[in-house]
This record gives sequence, structure tokens and C-alpha cells, in this order.
Amino acid sequence: MRYSEMFLPTEREVPSDAEVISHQLMIRAGMIRKLTSGIYSYLPLGYRVIRKVEQIIREEMNRAGAEEVYLPMVQPRELWEESGRWTLYGKELLRFKDRHDRESCLGPTHEEVITDLVRHEIKTYRQLPRILYQIQTKFRDEIRPRFGVMRCREFSMKDAYSFDAGEDGVDISYRKMFDAYNRIFTRCGLKFRPVEADTGSIGGSFSHEFMVIADSGEDSIVFCSACDYAANLEKAEVSVPEKGDHQEDVFLPFEEIITPNVKRIEELCSFLHVTPEDIIKTLIYEADDIPVAVLVRGDDEVNEIKVKNYLGCNSLTMATEDMIYDVTGAPRGFAGAVGIKAKIIADYSLMNRTNFVMGANKKDYHIKNVNVGRDFDVNAFADLRIARNTDLCIRCRGALKFARGIEVGHVFKLGEKYSRAMNATYLDQNGKEQFMVMGCYGIGIGRTVAASIEQNHDGNGIIWPLPIAPYHVMITPVNVKDESVRRASESLYFDLSEKNIEVILDERDERAGVKFMDADLVGIPLRVTIGSKKLSRETVEVKIRKSGEVIDVSLEGIVNFITRFIREDV
Repeated sequence: MRYSEMFLPTEREVPSDAEVISHQLMIRAGMIRKLTSGIYSYLPLGYRVIRKVEQIIREEMNRAGAEEVYLPMVQPRELWEESGRWTLYGKELLRFKDRHDRESCLGPTHEEVITDLVRHEIKTYRQLPRILYQIQTKFRDEIRPRFGVMRCREFSMKDAYSFDAGEDGVDISYRKMFDAYNRIFTRCGLKFRPVEADTGSIGGSFSHEFMVIADSGEDSIVFCSACDYAANLEKAEVSVPEKGDHQEDVFLPFEEIITPNVKRIEELCSFLHVTPEDIIKTLIYEADDIPVAVLVRGDDEVNEIKVKNYLGCNSLTMATEDMIYDVTGAPRGFAGAVGIKAKIIADYSLMNRTNFVMGANKKDYHIKNVNVGRDFDVNAFADLRIARNTDLCIRCRGALKFARGIEVGHVFKLGEKYSRAMNATYLDQNGKEQFMVMGCYGIGIGRTVAASIEQNHDGNGIIWPLPIAPYHVMITPVNVKDESVRRASESLYFDLSEKNIEVILDERDERAGVKFMDADLVGIPLRVTIGSKKLSRETVEVKIRKSGEVIDVSLEGIVNFITRFIREDV
């Protein structure tokens, strides 16, 4: 491609509304342009990268035995009511009515549609297993789109769905997709890690997220320094503590203390001369309209996803002021477990400990030396808090480490969640009707591209991994008015094109510095600079974008050098 013929509007200034480097560089490199909040147009350079990621995905999905389909984006309300998600999914589901007043939604995902398709076509175990996938537009009405294409409303996604006869079958399909995802992200040149994750609104029994390691990542991940355990922070498990030296043998006398205008943990510690570990925080939640008291240590934070999963509720929100007063008899900030009118669940960290401080369920009062069993009872102990860096690995007791990550893929074991709700059945070997066992597997295409930029850039621009680079080579003639330079550049452009090497010839009548900046900005892996001085010695200059290395290569050997470089790197 000739640069002068390309639609490649690069920008020098950093966009004021772009918060992360991938968003900044995708705009500056002429890859995307914003249409409206959370919706972007992909320009030619950006779309070439998208198509390369899609091609890698297709090759690996096909290799794993999956078949490609294409499903409607507009989905009728009736299907979502069958699955129970029409009201549960939330405001991210964009609902609308057509001219006949029929309600539909724009698909944020396709579990309902694919289950409806398969339940009408598959009748017997002999037709299973099946893995079907598509690459298609999705829409989720995010309340606050941000970070460019990493969290937008309209986006491209690869979603796959497996259907199996029994749990053993879905385990095999899940492993096929898990392995395929590892190959996909490896081929894309990403540094990533699969981590255990919560299944969220998709549902199901088991899942892994594929996280690209990057300081700018939205998500925190936890991993063991001694074994292969890894999870996102929402899912990271915490073990039951062993009885430690802090365990008191004697319950000290129960003592109610006036604490005027003291609500925060820091204020309470200062007022009573205690540490956060000595305090129990009592948080009142509304779980499907029922009040629940959740107890954690003063230095911990409640993990609401763990609480919701433990309770098995559809909705979990902080209780209203009225509900807090009904169950405690006091305003927010003074709740405690003694005499509370609610179910009480407590984090494991409160086990094997005595003589805590907690709210007295009375305005401006707290209680010292509160003890489980003597002063109140707990309905159950569970893992209810966010993991911290002092915790040990749930698997091997090794030290936990923390990092930031960008989620680019997610694989789920759905089980019978959708097949049971939508009556997707098959006849087994004995002619008995059984529910299909499902899995689903997603990859965010745009997120993968953005994550690659977050991981591969410098102060000058993008550094593309060669497999997903929009072009492999940029030929940069220093002076296009020099006839020998122009002929050598055109000849090399023709030779590389003949070998199907993706090449840009920057034949613009611009200063060399401008061309160099644009080549670095858009991140082309190899830049070949042709100038009259080196050409007189029948050499050209090659700059490797990733390493910054500059090499003089003979004019005669440049095609072989580039061909070998691309073959070895891909």
C-alpha cells in the first residue's frame, strides 16, 4: 500500500478524553474514531489488526473442532423470559419495541439464541458433542463507557457454545476451548495468564478469565508464587485460619462505651486505642428483599460477589436506612451483631478470636469484649472477604502475589442452566430424555487489540507483535525526489509485494523525521530506510521497532532478510 493512498489520519496531540495509553494511541495512530459515547468506528489500519486477530481465532477454533455460525443480533423478549434473564440482566440489556409493539433486545451475548437453535435440531446423543462459534457485534448499554474500545457499548466478540451429553463431555469441550485460548493469545504475542473467575450474569458452575498482564488493567489478579493457582480478586479464595497466638483463653467482661460522632474504623481505633484487627464491621445487606448481616474484621473489605454466591440470591444490595433501623434500632454506622434482627454470616477471619469491638446498635455507642457464642451466635462462617497480600495460597499455602490484568477472554462451564430453563434435551443410549450440558467461551476482539497496545508500546507509539501488526514493513525513502532512491524504493516495494509481504511505501514528499515518527507511532515491526548515502554503498538501513536495533543490510540481501525475519517471528 502506498502511504499517500491510505486513509490514515495520524495525530500528534494526545486526546484530552483518552484515559489509557491504548485509547490514546489508537486515536493518534488513525485506528479508531469515536462516533458517540462508547461507540467507535474502525479505520482501515485498525480494522486490519482486528481481522488478523479474528483470523488467528478462526484457525484455532476450527483446529479445536468448532464450527462457525452467524446468529441474529436482535433477540426476542420471549427467549430471554424463558431463560429468566429478561428482568435479571439489568439496564445493560438494551430493550426496544418494533412497529408491531413486539419487545426485543440487542444481544449482549447469545446463550438464549444458540440454545433455541440447537434444541430444535439435536435430538439424540449421537448428534453430540457440538461446539458452535461466531464472530459478531454485541451491545451492552454500559453506564459509563471508558478506556476506548476496552469498555465500550458496541463491540465485536467471538462467542462459542458447546453442547454435550453429560459432565464428562463438557469437561472435554471445556479443555479444548481452554487450550485453544492459550494458543490464540500466545499467537497474538501477548503475555497473559488464565485465572479462576466468577461466572457473573452468564451463570454456570466454573470459569476462567484470560488476563493480559498490564499495569493499566482494570482488574486485580491474585496468583501463587509456589504453584499454578491464579484467580481474579473477586474469586480469590481465602482459607480457614489456624488458631494463632492472638487467641485469648478468657472472655473479658462485656462493656458498652459511649463513642460520640465516631463511625469510621480509623476514628474508633484512635478513640478506644485498638487496632482494626480488634474490630468487627457489621454490614447490613438486602438479599432478595431479606436483611442479612455480614461480619468482617475491621481491616478487611467485604467481597459482595462471594456473599451473593454464598447466599445464592439473585440480588444483593446495601440495605436502606429504613431496613438498617428496623433490624438494628440505630442509624447507619452503629450496627453490631448483638441483638440484631437478621441472619448473621461471618468471615473465616473472625474464627478462633475473642474480645472484639463492634457497634452497639445504639447511636453513638460501641461495645468492647464481644464474643461469638457468649454474646451472639453466627449462622455460618464462610469466605466472605477480599484476599490480601498476607493471605496464603488456598492450594499449597504458598505466598500470594498481586498484579493488574486486562480480561480478554472468558470460558464458562454452564452446566444445565440454559438447557433446563429452555428445555434443550436429547435422548440418551437408553432412550431417556436428558438435558444437554453446556459451556460458553468468549473473546473480546477489540479488547485483545487494546490489551496488546497496553503491553507493547513506548514513548513514540505502538510496538505491534508481528502476527497482528497491520503491516509488516514500512519502506521510507529519505528523499523521494532523488531518482535513485525512488527507483530502489519502488523496486523493493514490488519485490516484497510479490512475496505477499504486507508493506507500506511511504512515498510522501515529507521530511524524513516526520516519516520516522509516523512509522513508530503506528508500530510497523520493520522500517527500511533508503537514502542516497547508503544506497551509494548498495545498502539500506533496517530498524526493528521492538528492540530499536538498527542494522545495515545489503540491497541485494534485503528481501531475504525481511522474509526470514517474518518467518521466524510469526
